[in-house]
Amino acid sequence: MKGERPGHSLQTTALVNEAYMRLVDYKGMQWQNRAHFFAVSAQLMRRILVEHARRHNLKRGGGVQHVSLEDAAMVGGDTPTDLVALDDAMNALARLDPRKVQVVEMRFFGGLSVEETAEVLKVSSITVMRDWSTAKAWLYRALTGGTGDGF
Repeated sequence: MKGERPGHSLQTTALVNEAYMRLVDYKGMQWQNRAHFFAVSAQLMRRILVEHARRHNLKRGGGVQHVSLEDAAMVGGDTPTDLVALDDAMNALARLDPRKVQVVEMRFFGGLSVEETAEVLKVSSITVMRDWSTAKAWLYRALTGGTGDGF
């Protein structure tokens, strides 16, 4: 949310509140551990942001509300990309490598560190960094008109 323009219609507190309300609604949810909670929370935040973007007619190339994909947040560089296109690209990546999408969800949407993401996924920090780097490159290529096939 820090990359959004001032006055964005979905403020950080509203995003967190909506995520909390949805988490509380999971009546039968049996949290396995802290990592499981973070993973589900990151997925929920992704869904909420994408639903919000779709509701506000943010179609590919037609929206004015963008998310900046900086290295600390996502793909790298200053290329603005709308959330709908990002979601579509992540869905395509999920068909090839679901774990890389989980890394993106946790780092970009959930704001988790490399170490926290490694704990959630039960992999090493080096694996998370490698997946993060590969996913950023793949998504960048997919979002800028590259083929998006393979790694």
